[in-house]
Amino acid sequence: MSYYIAKTLDQDFDATVREVTERLKERGFGVLTDIDVQATLKAKIGAEMPKYRILGACNPRLAHQALQSETRLGVLLPCNVIVRETAEHRVEVASVDPVTSLERTGNESLRETAEKVRGELAAVIEALGR
Repeated sequence: MSYYIAKTLDQDFDATVREVTERLKERGFGVLTDIDVQATLKAKIGAEMPKYRILGACNPRLAHQALQSETRLGVLLPCNVIVRETAEHRVEVASVDPVTSLERTGNESLRETAEKVRGELAAVIEALGR
């Protein structure tokens, strides 16, 4: 089982970030964090790398539901979605697979919520570029 859900697109990087953010919003997610990995690594250690952003997405309703079952679940939140430029100058969007992630807790009561989140994130990624 893969730990992520992904799709590669032939479109502009910044436009893809905007589209991902909008599609997440349509599915009830907000972007709590937006980390520009390329700029951060350049500033901190002088590293050169392709464009790479990490969007920390959260669906408050589903996060609340999961936190009721597992109070320490916050260590695995929010759901990260990456937008990165590939070596072929395409744009890959990938999200964590919450089912795989939450299996680490050993709390079977989280499965239903994790499957809902996976379905929503998969729908976001599937809709990109249409």
